Amino acid sequence: MNNAIKLPQKLMLLGSGELGKEFVIAAQRLGNFVIAVDRYANAPAMQVADCCEVISMLSAEDLEAVVTKHKPDFIIPEIEAIRTEKLLEFEQRGITVIPTAAATNYTMNRDRIRELAHQELGIRTAKYGYAVTLEELIAVADKIGFPNVVKPVMSSSGKGQSVVLSREEVEKAWNYAIANSRGDSQKVIIEEFINFEIEITLLTIKQWNAPTIFCPPIGHRQERGDYQESWQPAEISDNKIIQAQEIAKKVTDALGGAGIFGVEFFITKDEVIFSELSPRPHDTGMVTLISQNLNEFELHLRAILGLPIPHIEQLGASASAVILASEKSDSISFTGVAEALSEKDVDIRLFGKPTAHPYRRMGVALAKADNVQQAREKATSAAKKVQIVRE
Repeated sequence: MNNAIKLPQKLMLLGSGELGKEFVIAAQRLGNFVIAVDRYANAPAMQVADCCEVISMLSAEDLEAVVTKHKPDFIIPEIEAIRTEKLLEFEQRGITVIPTAAATNYTMNRDRIRELAHQELGIRTAKYGYAVTLEELIAVADKIGFPNVVKPVMSSSGKGQSVVLSREEVEKAWNYAIANSRGDSQKVIIEEFINFEIEITLLTIKQWNAPTIFCPPIGHRQERGDYQESWQPAEISDNKIIQAQEIAKKVTDALGGAGIFGVEFFITKDEVIFSELSPRPHDTGMVTLISQNLNEFELHLRAILGLPIPHIEQLGASASAVILASEKSDSISFTGVAEALSEKDVDIRLFGKPTAHPYRRMGVALAKADNVQQAREKATSAAKKVQIVRE
């Protein structure tokens, strides 16, 4: 890969949610042709892509059919629930898989990336174990101790995660994790509960022929295992930022390829603890739509295509807050958008998801201010003003 690459390129996006939608917009601004693929019709990225396909991405036959039909230059996974061994075949046939087919296979499940970091690279992680039955989960929970965290080894946007305070809560956590597991897996991971001061995402940009670079750290807050708000820059010491960068580079170097990685850390009073990694734009990184000169989707695209990234500039204290659905609906509209946009340095992104259900992320509010606390308050206030109306 080199900086003399010709445009346009043909990009196939596997998974077409809100993150994919912003990536398609970035790709088309540089004239690329994008095929958006997902398991349901009219997914957000499909609404702005050049063409789209509805398939099961866990079906090797369906993947073979769409790749043979469209002959993409790049295959860019946006979700974990993909038949990753098929990606290895495509790579062997000369199609570039982002970041690599092997990296996508590694990061598809939380168990593999955790083992890479802890066992192979010697990186500090939370204590962890696995279970494929409720009985196993009870035994591992007793060994790790309470409180602990239980979640599927493969899920979307943190779904299926719960904090378990006592043995009596283990069965409920098991049922919730299995109900929200994606793909073929019926396996859960149980982790030591880390009493952290802040949880951060370090957006790490791995380039084909240039050094790995980083965005300023992003703080975030979760509920039900899913992000609710994020802010940039996160207030942590320079020493801990350097530690996080060193760990992120070590893990992404082991994975290889190119593109943006969302590397999550627990920051305690004394430690920087590796948590998880996504080999693609991260939901908490949506704050970069307002906080940086180049957002995470533009950075991902440039890294993929081998285009230069001369400078990442943080534009000031910024925050994002999610707009959530409260009930199930097959036909929706929004009110309060004008009120939300009436305040200076506030923006709204509505994702265009065709249906709603409780806690589904339907949009995000973005805000800038003089400091992080003000930015968080503005983003949260704007998000609350946008109401989802069931039609």
